[in-house]
Amino acid sequence: MILKLILKEILHRKLNFILSLLAIISAVAFFVSFFTTANASKRETIRLTRDMGFNLRIIPKNTNMDKFWTSGFSERTMPEEYVNRFMAHKKFSYAHLTATLQKQIMWQNKRVILIGIASELEPSGKEKSSMSFKIEPSTAYIGYELAKSLALKNNQEVIILGKSFKIEKCLSETGSNDDIRIYAQLSDVQSLLNMEGEINEIKALNCLCLVDENEDPLEILREQLALVLPDAKVIQNKTIAVARERQRQMMDKYFAFIMPFIVLVFAILIGALAMMNVQERKQEIGVLRALGYGSNKIASLFLGKAIIIGLIGAAFGFIIGNGLALSFGPDIFKVTAKMIQPLYKLLIWSLVAAPLFAALAAFVPTMIAITQDPALTLREE
Repeated sequence: MILKLILKEILHRKLNFILSLLAIISAVAFFVSFFTTANASKRETIRLTRDMGFNLRIIPKNTNMDKFWTSGFSERTMPEEYVNRFMAHKKFSYAHLTATLQKQIMWQNKRVILIGIASELEPSGKEKSSMSFKIEPSTAYIGYELAKSLALKNNQEVIILGKSFKIEKCLSETGSNDDIRIYAQLSDVQSLLNMEGEINEIKALNCLCLVDENEDPLEILREQLALVLPDAKVIQNKTIAVARERQRQMMDKYFAFIMPFIVLVFAILIGALAMMNVQERKQEIGVLRALGYGSNKIASLFLGKAIIIGLIGAAFGFIIGNGLALSFGPDIFKVTAKMIQPLYKLLIWSLVAAPLFAALAAFVPTMIAITQDPALTLREE
C-alpha cells in the first residue's frame, strides 16, 4: 500500500522527483570521483615525495665527518651483512634499504666517483617500486658530465679498472656530483676494489611519520639502530624528511577541511527540495489526515520516497563519479595514472549512505508535515 502511494507520488510530482534525484546523483558522483581521485592524490604525493630521494644515510660510526661532508661518502667501511640485520629486525621504521660502496678513482685521466649499488630490500616484505635503477652485472650508468666530456654513448663498451663494462645508459644532468659518478652493480665494484663483502653506506627512506610534535623522529630512529647496529650511525636529511611529512599532512588536512562543507551543501539542497515538496502538498496532507491516514503512513510516504531516490541516485552517481575520475584523473595524476581504478567498496557505501542521507535530509520536512493540524491546513484552502 505504502509503496503504491510512493510510486503515485513520484509519478504525480515528476519535477520534484527529478530534481531530488539529480541532487543525490550529483552528491554521490562528486563523492565517488572525489574519493577516487583523493586516493590517487595520496599515492601521487607519496610517489613524488619519495622521488625527492633517500632521506636517511647509515654509515660506519667511526666515520670522519669532515671528510664525509667534503667527499660525500665515508672512507670507512662496514660489513654488507649489516643489511641482513635490518631485514631480520621487523620493527625498524625504514624502507627501500640500499647498500652502496663508493670510492674516488682516476678513470681516463679524470677524478670520478665509482659507486656500487645493491638491489633494494624492503624490511616490511611489501612489494614496492624501486627508488633507483636496477643494474645488471657488467653494465654501468655514466653521469652526465663524464659522458659529455668523453663523448660516451649508450651500449658502448668501456674498461673500468681492467674490467669491461657495457654502458647501459648515459644519465641526464642533475647539477650535482652525480654527474661525475659511474654506477655499477655492488658485487662488480667490490670485486674491482678488492673489497668483497664490504660497503660504506646504507641508504634508506624514513617511513616513520611525525607522531608527536614533542618527539624527534631522528632520535627514535637512532635508538632503533643502536639496538642492532651499534657500530653504525644514521644521518637524516631533515629538509627532505620534513618536506615529505608536511606535504602528506597538508593533503590530509585539506580533505578533512573540505568534506564537511560539501556534506552540508548537499544536505541543505536535498532538505530544501523535501521542504518544497511538503509545502506544495500541504492541502493533500490535510485531506489524508482528515481521511484517517496516520502519522506513520504519511511519514513513510515522504521518507520512503527519499530512500528510493537515494538508492537510484547512488547507483547512477557511482557510475558517473567513476566515469569522471577515470576520464580526468590520469591527466591530473600523471605519475600514478595507471593505478586509478574504480573503488567498488564506494558502491556499497553509496547504496547505504545515500538513502540514509536523503532520509535524514527529508526528516525535518517530514516531521513538519505529520504534525500539521489538518483542520488548520484545510481552512487555509
